[in-house]
Amino acid sequence: MTLREALQRVIRPSTTQSTGALWAKSLLNAVLFFGVFMLALPWLAHHLLPVALPVPPGVRTWLAGALALAGVAAWVACLDAFSRRGRGTPLPADAPRELVTSGLFGRTRNPIMTAELSVIWAIALHVASLGVALYAAAITALAHVLVVHVEEPELRARFGPSYDAYCRRVPRWLPRLGRARLGE
Repeated sequence: MTLREALQRVIRPSTTQSTGALWAKSLLNAVLFFGVFMLALPWLAHHLLPVALPVPPGVRTWLAGALALAGVAAWVACLDAFSRRGRGTPLPADAPRELVTSGLFGRTRNPIMTAELSVIWAIALHVASLGVALYAAAITALAHVLVVHVEEPELRARFGPSYDAYCRRVPRWLPRLGRARLGE
């Protein structure tokens, strides 16, 4: 069994019925994810390579704050969509039972990952250290590899032609500029 197959086997549709319980599981995911990927690992990266980067104070404060705020707001909206429409959570072992294609998922196929990466890049800007910037770049590359080689094949197998149509209609990472057409 390959690593990809092993990772895909971990992904299972949720059996939880209660929206409140789905939200509780999503919040547990948030605490674990944020604690590890947005606190512990950036802290470690900064302490392993504490080289300061010349990031202007306004960027460190305002751009980093805006990225973090937008990321957290998008993340909360996506959790709501997963809980209410998808009937699942971001946790691989409790994945949505239904394919979510509306809201932020109608603009980009990976708004949760994009939101999380926005917060990680906000931390990198705010801390302005080479270690955290390299960590943000590495985690961004890893996210792309996992999405392309694990998540997308699993979703294609689970949702079939409806996922393929969704992929043709909605970009993977960056939303298309301009207004979305009605019905998308």
